[in-house]
Amino acid sequence: MKLRTLSLSIATLLSSNAFADASVELPDLVISADFRPTTALETPVSLTTIDEQTIEARGAQHVEDILNLAPNVNVSSGASRGQYYQIRGIGERSKFSEAPVNPAVGLTIDGIDFSRSGGAGTLFDIQSVEVLRGPQGTKFGSNALAGVINMTSTEPTEDFELHMEAGLAEYNTHNLGLAVGGALIENSLLGRLSIYSHQSDGYMDNVFLGRDNTQNHDEITARGHLKWLVSDRLNIDLNLLHLSIDNGYDAFTFDNSRNSTSDNPGTDAQNTNAVALKTDYRINSKAQLQSAITYSKSNLKYSYDADWSNVAAFNAAEDYDRERENYSVEFKLLSNENGLIFNGSTDWAIGLYHLDQDEGLNLNSDFGNLMSQYDTKNTSIFGQLNTHLSDKLTLISGLRLEHFEADYDDSNSLNIHTSENLIGGKLGLQYQVHNDHMVYSTLSRGYRSGGVNNNSSLLPSQRQYDTEYMWNIESGIKSLWLEGDLITSFNVFYSLRRDAQVKSSVDIGGGAFKDYIANAAKGKNYGVEAELDWLVNDHLRILSSIGLLKAEFDDYENPDPTSYDADGRDQAHAPRYQFSLGAEVYMTNAWTFRANIEGKDEFYFSNSHDSKSSSYAIVNSSLDYQHKNWKVSLWGRNLFDKDYYTRGFFFDNTPPLYDGSNSKTYKQYAEPRVVGLTLIYDY
Repeated sequence: MKLRTLSLSIATLLSSNAFADASVELPDLVISADFRPTTALETPVSLTTIDEQTIEARGAQHVEDILNLAPNVNVSSGASRGQYYQIRGIGERSKFSEAPVNPAVGLTIDGIDFSRSGGAGTLFDIQSVEVLRGPQGTKFGSNALAGVINMTSTEPTEDFELHMEAGLAEYNTHNLGLAVGGALIENSLLGRLSIYSHQSDGYMDNVFLGRDNTQNHDEITARGHLKWLVSDRLNIDLNLLHLSIDNGYDAFTFDNSRNSTSDNPGTDAQNTNAVALKTDYRINSKAQLQSAITYSKSNLKYSYDADWSNVAAFNAAEDYDRERENYSVEFKLLSNENGLIFNGSTDWAIGLYHLDQDEGLNLNSDFGNLMSQYDTKNTSIFGQLNTHLSDKLTLISGLRLEHFEADYDDSNSLNIHTSENLIGGKLGLQYQVHNDHMVYSTLSRGYRSGGVNNNSSLLPSQRQYDTEYMWNIESGIKSLWLEGDLITSFNVFYSLRRDAQVKSSVDIGGGAFKDYIANAAKGKNYGVEAELDWLVNDHLRILSSIGLLKAEFDDYENPDPTSYDADGRDQAHAPRYQFSLGAEVYMTNAWTFRANIEGKDEFYFSNSHDSKSSSYAIVNSSLDYQHKNWKVSLWGRNLFDKDYYTRGFFFDNTPPLYDGSNSKTYKQYAEPRVVGLTLIYDY
């Protein structure tokens, strides 16, 4: 559908005065990423919660499609999707041959750790996405230096539920999904099963091969959930997840266009089976015992045409095959209403956690082959006390002690064993001014363990890097106004990074790079985050957010002095501002119109060069019509077809010399304008 036609249709509908008396309330969002379920307004953490209605309204397929709504959160691609996340300027931006690292931003789906596999973040039958900013070391450990993205699938209920969804969009995009749930045994066993297929040709044209689908999406997601209400004291949950992703990767061109000339387009594929078994047992009125056992196995294939061309003499191929296998077990003991300690003033939680991750890599490349095995073990004990100093003031103290071990060996005869003890936690005050206003201040310490570089061109001293620590102090206020019709949150933060793990990529000519991670810097990251949700009246809701960020290196000591020096410069993928402003217009009981504008400042693509993205603002919109159990949604993302970018490199990719004399910036485009139609049936 043409943009002009869409705009005219929306304007016609908005010009009508057929408003009806629709009863609308702001959602009371429950957060699951803390030790106990609580509402967003009662959680002393900077966070953004995105619900399933927002996901549906945007036609969102993957978590990358919604993260612009969260202030100071950025996404990097270098793959078929944006799979690498940065919070407050900290996080990975790509994944090539280096051994696995502990990400700075964690990704969990129903309690299963997918921090190393961001492609798993598909959104069908997801009930909420919580973005927690700042170190979350007490609960999540090493994968949460900068924050956590926590995804929760839709819970089964006692009542029968059926959700069917079909969609069509530009670029030969089509989706089909089904979710069904209800009581399998009344008042005892609940279940839910969903399956979803998303297909799209993608947004690149390969003019050499005459194809428009070399950057395609081919994704199938299946989820299952059984909830056994064993008794009034014991619940058992079983979550199952299957992912079959076979996407194309053909993103970069010599002229920074959407017209590829590659003769060997790449692949970005993932096949995952995962399970989580969770129990919640009320021992008595004093204590609650919770457990979680998870297992996941993933086969991942990532390949690309390194020279982006069809010149046979320079056909440089890169093919990474990885197999990941994760096991985890966690036990938590929490106080109940009669289990408070210290004269009944203090809630408590203690726990034990173990994570075992094995990853094998088989790299086939014209620049050299490699086989490697990297096995890591994280074992932690943790605890948190919530001490009620008065009816309004609570002292929160948390501590996590973690033992980390890693074994690495590869076909280049490199064998490394590391072992270290890590400490993180937080100390905070939460003050309930009255029922509608909560003020908090927290000092927290986050960490992520060290790792291994496996590039054979590195010096022995560059083969390992150490743990990174970060101290973060944060203060904020969360409020209800206008009898609950206006929700606001505001916080300021200041972080100090020590022994910052910084990735460098040095062009050594001939189309090859020396990639490595080093503890190269000290840095500081500070800024402001604010969000507003205002139900102006029964017909209008306004939502907005803004993030202001300053993230810079104070002391950058590049271990390769001949390469780029980022001392005193902004950190990569850390835009200085980010914003979202939107509205929902409830035109009648049947019609709802939504629109928002979101954008961010320019930012450096890498810590290895000065190339930047451009600042941008894009407009998204949807128009919903609901009749009984049916809903039709006409939606559009990036309506004015703004060009913006999710990844960038600076090097010489011009044959035949590749000697640096023709170095330039190469960029990966984000999504262009996409307009689609979704049909939904709910029973």
